[in-house]
Amino acid sequence: MMPPPNVTGVLHIGHALTFTLQDIITRYKRMDGYITLYQPGLDHAGIATQNIVEKQLLAQGIKKEDIGREAFIKKVWEWKEESGGKILTQMEALGITSAWSRTRFTMDLGLKSAVREAFVRWYDKGLIIQGDYMVNWCTHDGALSDIEVEYEEQHTFLYHLRYKIQGSDEVLVVATTRPETFFGDTAVMVHTQDSRYKHLIGKNVILPLLDKEIPIIGDDSVDMEFGTGVVKVTPAHDINDYEVGKRHHLPSVVVFDSRGILNELTGEFQGQERLKAREHIIKKLQSLNAIEKIEPYVNQVGKCYRCGNIIEPYISKQWFVKPEIAKGAIERVNNAESRFYPAQWLNNFNAWMRELRPWCISRQLWWGHRIPVWSCECGHTFASKNEVESICPKCQSQNLTQDPDVLDTWFSSGLWAFSTLGWGNGGLESDKYNPDDLELFYPNSLLITGFDILFFWVSRMLFSGESLIGELPFKDIYLHALVRDESGQKMSKSKGNVIDPIEMINQYGADSLRFCLAYLCAQGRDIRLSSAQLELSRNFANKLFNATQFLMMYLQQLGGKESLKYGFEDKEELMAYTTPLGRFAKSRLNLATKELREALDSYRFNDGASVLYRFLWGEFCDWCIEFAKAQKEAIFELGSVLKTALKLLHPYMPFISEELYHKLNASDLENTESIMIAPFPNDIAQDLDLEREFEVIKDCVVSLRRLKALVDLANKPIKKAYINPKSALKSYALGFIQKLARIECVEIQDSRVANCVVDVSDNVESYLPINEIDVEAITKRLTTQEAKIQKEITKLESMLGNKKFVDNAPQEVLHNTQNALNEAKQKIQKIQNEISIFRAV
Repeated sequence: MMPPPNVTGVLHIGHALTFTLQDIITRYKRMDGYITLYQPGLDHAGIATQNIVEKQLLAQGIKKEDIGREAFIKKVWEWKEESGGKILTQMEALGITSAWSRTRFTMDLGLKSAVREAFVRWYDKGLIIQGDYMVNWCTHDGALSDIEVEYEEQHTFLYHLRYKIQGSDEVLVVATTRPETFFGDTAVMVHTQDSRYKHLIGKNVILPLLDKEIPIIGDDSVDMEFGTGVVKVTPAHDINDYEVGKRHHLPSVVVFDSRGILNELTGEFQGQERLKAREHIIKKLQSLNAIEKIEPYVNQVGKCYRCGNIIEPYISKQWFVKPEIAKGAIERVNNAESRFYPAQWLNNFNAWMRELRPWCISRQLWWGHRIPVWSCECGHTFASKNEVESICPKCQSQNLTQDPDVLDTWFSSGLWAFSTLGWGNGGLESDKYNPDDLELFYPNSLLITGFDILFFWVSRMLFSGESLIGELPFKDIYLHALVRDESGQKMSKSKGNVIDPIEMINQYGADSLRFCLAYLCAQGRDIRLSSAQLELSRNFANKLFNATQFLMMYLQQLGGKESLKYGFEDKEELMAYTTPLGRFAKSRLNLATKELREALDSYRFNDGASVLYRFLWGEFCDWCIEFAKAQKEAIFELGSVLKTALKLLHPYMPFISEELYHKLNASDLENTESIMIAPFPNDIAQDLDLEREFEVIKDCVVSLRRLKALVDLANKPIKKAYINPKSALKSYALGFIQKLARIECVEIQDSRVANCVVDVSDNVESYLPINEIDVEAITKRLTTQEAKIQKEITKLESMLGNKKFVDNAPQEVLHNTQNALNEAKQKIQKIQNEISIFRAV
């Protein structure tokens, strides 16, 4: 199930990671013969979408109330058809192969039916209730659930208010960050064991401006270290005070309305917006000597995740889902009916779900799923699956009123794992699903999404599926981490470090972006994305392109132009390969196949990418292509190996793998089948003896190249060299070694060769005769380099030995100086080792 992006949204880098991983596993399973469904869709994004259309109307001088609910909703649908869902087109640019013809929208007719079905079932079971509760309230967007509130640090003030004790000249000083709420105070509170104040418990104080008496109460919840140790109790406007009010049977006095406008209980401040009134209220209190002091204060303030308004705790009549709904899901998840990847997310899930509070599901909006509850003039209230109700089931009256609120957006997306498969759709929009979809695809095999919506979405799907169908919706749940910038900073517009995936696609290619994200995506670790890593992925793509061009050039040379019409023949089994190089390449391909399958089956996408990179670049392009220059007849088999390897690569890099596959196959996509439905390779047989032999050959080549570089002959052919391998080599091995090392004659020896420069590696000792080398010139050059580096070492050691420099230099400068010294010492050690080699000759 694709997490349905908001209809208002555009592709961001987090989306790109989520969709890339989903597409990789979908392409892999599709190629491997599975029936697959990768379900796309869009969320109606109630608050965000309504805000967009409201702003468009306001720009024309029109309020939504001017045109009414039905006309406004029509305007939203018009906007959705014209401008919504651009992200789907952007996803296509990323190469996403979801079932586009089955794209769902959370306001589709069928999904609206499923929402009513779920609501009524829970309502009838008593799991959905309505009541006056303290909720998170945005004065613009209405009620919000706990996880829709974002907290940020705010520099504000702590106001110390003076409340006179009744019948005394004494005062109690109360510290608050929200003085505008003092009109709603119904008590002041001290700790029951606070020696400063416990003798006052039971007395009253007088509220300034109002001359209203309120009691002094004792409660052990008071933090004696905060402020003065005396706190005001405002049950209607603070979540903690709300609980205190219930314990002490205090009245809840609401002092501003749903828009944050102060009411008649605030006297002369009536009609002012509560935050703007704060300054005026403080000035008035100061004029009455009711302010002890004002001091700077830093605290965490809740803000609306959509509009950024400061959230107010507010008592309001809302609809709630009771926490009991999650009980079955918690038990089943902990019985391993669903598994988290990485596994530690189970602890986070349990910590959240076991402390679950009632979920506020009503929103004061017009755009969304209207709550399917009707009230009759006879007093009867009922929920119905019907979109419109005309008769009261109790008294048959037609004078019915539907609840004006809509459901929280997450209510409908919480049903996504099965509503998109036809559950509760009532036969509507049946062209988008098949009758057996629920049986085929529920539970879903896998959910991939970001960890940041575990509580928003994943948990709600888990308890919705368990409650309504009796089975958890996912077997496996993979939660990936954040994509950060190269410095490890979280991306934000304010920091200017946001990476736009579409720009990255235009600059580097979709394949490079996909491969880079997957390569960096280790389970449980944040991704640090940089241009250098994207360039590395693009270079990888270029390397594959050049390797293909090389094979096609050799194919023409060996088989003539006619061979280009037929391309490379498929050779499925290891025994079908006749050349040593072909069999070696196929054996290594089979190892890559085995390792890639293991990685993908355990959702280790980064390990899979590493396997592909190692084989295709490190083994095939760097070695097999080079070896082919010495064994040209192996080209036909190498072409077959690369074709198979492109099938392995396809889930990660779909565009270039498709292009190169058809080039090697001498076919085109228009007239032949796509690589995306070719069988995924499954041959994992290896020829380990042959692989060990080629490891020795490679070691010989590297050793001889190292010797040539040592004597300044790296790019020049030489006549003679000797090798003493630690295991026997077949006759054809010398052909590879001589060609790749650019040595006319390489002789195998079984003992040390005199008068030679020597290189020793794990599998071979190599020798270059002294008569091939100008030893004196090389020794002179190395000695000059040694003296130059020694001078630099002396300078750096002197700096680090200078106490004044060490005490005053910035840490970064000290760090860089120490690193430079370490590098210089490594260089001089290498040069000294080389000098000793030549002096020993």
